[in-house]
Amino acid sequence: MSEATMMQVVRAPRLHEVTSPYDGRIVGCVAITDVSAVEELMAAARSGAAAAKSLSRHARAAILSTAASDIERRSEVFAQTIVAEAGKTIRQARKEVHRAVNTLRLSAEEATRGAGEVIPFDSYAGSEDRTGWFTREPLGIIAAITPFNDPLNLVAHKVGPAIAGGNAVVLKPSALTPLSAQLLADALYDAGLPPEALTVVHGGRDVAAAIIRTRDVRMVSFTGGFATGEAIARTAGLKKLAMDLGGNAPVIVLDDADVDHAVDSCVSGAFWAAGQNCVGVQRILVHHSVYSEFRGKFLAATQALVTGDPAEERTDVGPMITPGAVREVQLKISGAVDAGATVLAGNRAEGNVLLPTVLESVPEECRLWQEEVFGPVVMLKVFSTYNEAIELANSIEFSLHAGLFTRSLASAMGAARDLDAGGVMINDSSDYRFDGMPFGGSKYGSMGREGVRFAYEEMTQPKVVCIRN
Repeated sequence: MSEATMMQVVRAPRLHEVTSPYDGRIVGCVAITDVSAVEELMAAARSGAAAAKSLSRHARAAILSTAASDIERRSEVFAQTIVAEAGKTIRQARKEVHRAVNTLRLSAEEATRGAGEVIPFDSYAGSEDRTGWFTREPLGIIAAITPFNDPLNLVAHKVGPAIAGGNAVVLKPSALTPLSAQLLADALYDAGLPPEALTVVHGGRDVAAAIIRTRDVRMVSFTGGFATGEAIARTAGLKKLAMDLGGNAPVIVLDDADVDHAVDSCVSGAFWAAGQNCVGVQRILVHHSVYSEFRGKFLAATQALVTGDPAEERTDVGPMITPGAVREVQLKISGAVDAGATVLAGNRAEGNVLLPTVLESVPEECRLWQEEVFGPVVMLKVFSTYNEAIELANSIEFSLHAGLFTRSLASAMGAARDLDAGGVMINDSSDYRFDGMPFGGSKYGSMGREGVRFAYEEMTQPKVVCIRN
């Protein structure tokens, strides 16, 4: 759907300018939806739900697969858009595009295989004369709200499974990074998706709240911060919620770890996307016998990272998303330093580029230790026993991923059991994610799972058919 058509559908004459987080230049604009247009928008979405449900599974798969191939063919355009609006480095942006293509192809596969199962009614005495099955049916209208840090792939993770399941989607991407989402929507329209089956809305919290509280919306899928997640839960009413609300990932380096491998993995995991990564490495717990070696090598590798213009091939760490985001991270660092922490590297900003920052001796009561930092900051802490490391790792009230480095199978299996996290990455940093695996957290704030198959199941519902002979 063209921008002009979208403006006509939702009557949004105002334009929102999208700026580069690196140099502030205007990189594009989108039409803003006025809250008064939400009723008309939802009427279109109701029509879209009927159109999406009527599509055969083959048609849904073909649309998703065709869009994936189109994005793959134009991958550099998508990557450059991510760099421009999100500030990811060009190498990181290309990887995100590659992942989004895979996410859509996995969604296409799910459209053809997630059909349901035969139910063994005759396994219950008295039901021998019954046979039947259940199918997976669409929920109807899915409201999807996505963040800035993965502006293409996290949209694909919501839109792809929703379409595979025969739903209509009302998508509100981050106002900071709406261009990638619009490109993805256009690829789906060009692939044959009925325009009313996917409505992209650009606007503020008032528009999001109006959509969320609409009775026709049967599910809200949200990725973002805790405060916003709580506000959505209060606003949504009686409907299904799926939320990824962030993390504070611990990584444990045991005494038998391959230190060089652990260092390389943790540097990447801590500073990828300027640390704006919900499963990024934040707390590294290192056994006292290898702490000195790990600390020295980690600092050397961190200080060797190239910072600056995300469009340059050599750049490792680009800008954070806004000046306010930089200030918030620096405020947390200052609080930790005032409480006795030591800065080992970084803690200096050049525009929106915050140099990769490493601290040690951070008191556990500090915000930097307790909260998700969502910036290029990592903390080192020494431990003596396995139980101490597990207790430190589990001390935070929310958790997505954790990591562990060890050569011991027994330690690996023990940590997989003992760590409270939605995913435990053994001999990998916490930021590893494959788009086909279940993704979500444990403890406070975690609701539902992403990952194509698992999101598909969240976005559909079983219908039982029973035939009495």
